[in-house]
Amino acid sequence: MAKTVIHVEDVWKRYRLGVIGATTLRDDLKRLSAKLRGKEDPTVPLDKSNHLNHKTKDAYTWALQNINLEIKEGEVIGIIGKNGAGKSTLLKILSKITPPTRGRVKIRGRIASLLEVGTGMHPELTGIENIYLNGAILGMSRREIKEKLDDIIDFAGIAKYADTPVKRYSSGMRVRLGFAVAAFLEPDILIVDEVLAVGDAEFQKRAVGKMKEVSSGQGRTVLFVSHNMASVQHLCHSGVVLDKGRVVYQSQNIDEVIQYYAKQVRQQVSIPLMSRNDRSGRGEIRVQELCITDTQGNLIDTILTGQAVNIELAYKVSREAPLQDVMVALSLRRFDGTVVTTLSTEYLCSNFQQLTGEGRLLCHIPRLPLTSGEYILNVMIRSQGEIQDWLEDACVLCVENGDFFGTGQVVPASHPGVLFEHMWKHK
Repeated sequence: MAKTVIHVEDVWKRYRLGVIGATTLRDDLKRLSAKLRGKEDPTVPLDKSNHLNHKTKDAYTWALQNINLEIKEGEVIGIIGKNGAGKSTLLKILSKITPPTRGRVKIRGRIASLLEVGTGMHPELTGIENIYLNGAILGMSRREIKEKLDDIIDFAGIAKYADTPVKRYSSGMRVRLGFAVAAFLEPDILIVDEVLAVGDAEFQKRAVGKMKEVSSGQGRTVLFVSHNMASVQHLCHSGVVLDKGRVVYQSQNIDEVIQYYAKQVRQQVSIPLMSRNDRSGRGEIRVQELCITDTQGNLIDTILTGQAVNIELAYKVSREAPLQDVMVALSLRRFDGTVVTTLSTEYLCSNFQQLTGEGRLLCHIPRLPLTSGEYILNVMIRSQGEIQDWLEDACVLCVENGDFFGTGQVVPASHPGVLFEHMWKHK
């Protein structure tokens, strides 16, 4: 029977909004001493203690609440959930980057984690120097690291820049190097966040393949966070769904986990937008409604491939002064997390120069090129570079195959992706 390598017991994590702590060395030493003895933080006022039922006027938010997990050796577990669900916070606690406010985490074995671009990389050191640094942190000898050096450099594709300081690397290069270091230096537990999305499609494919090799071939444990359900399904055996800092579903069958998450998304979409409390942004403009209409302005539930369609957006500006240089973007993705396209005023150099009061905006698509399926719409509004409203899972777009090419030939339902206008000729 596989032994437990990660045991998370009643873990809570609280953050104080808008405040960065600044304390004296004396307070820091008191806090460290209390932590080592398992005591409460003595520098926190009594009325603002970590007691879970305390009441205070200060703005706190619970990023994690009552998390209990038991992860076995060799398990490949997917951790999924919407933005703000607590996934990254949980991984930071498991990686010992931040401590829990309450609860305990027991870990057996050494951990390598890739949570953000450049995690664990010293910007002033070269690629090779960073490889040796990370290996030393993991407790490896210089000889052991040297044996892996060529494999790491080859996988990361940085041979030409191995002696260049990491601060001069692109974000993609830093991710490739960070992942290669984490995967090849033989940790017992590998933790990878959504950061792989920064890499290109070929690298993502190789990274998923390497994680499968690490788990199945070498018996190591992998924790994987991604919005791409296809990658999660391909890589993971089991999964956990987080929502608002809580574990809402857990199963040893990853297909069941993904089905639960898809059901959760559908339920979220059915809530009127003005009742949604999961949106973010400054809030000086808010999307009131998002709907799909035909060219006559009639509401429609289903769209045919090739049909002309409008996406209408009702908004309300809460301030008296006009909002300047307003960018509106709609991103479309499948339920498996694959982003299909983004429709943006910025791409067309057609940002709205001034918006006031209430009104409606319309995005016209002359011929919808999507094949049959359900697509999720996310919406973002930005003014002068600052996000005003950001809402995931705002609307569902239902598409059925139609006569896109005008030939009487309906594209088969099995056809994936997007259709393109094209023609053939004998040359």
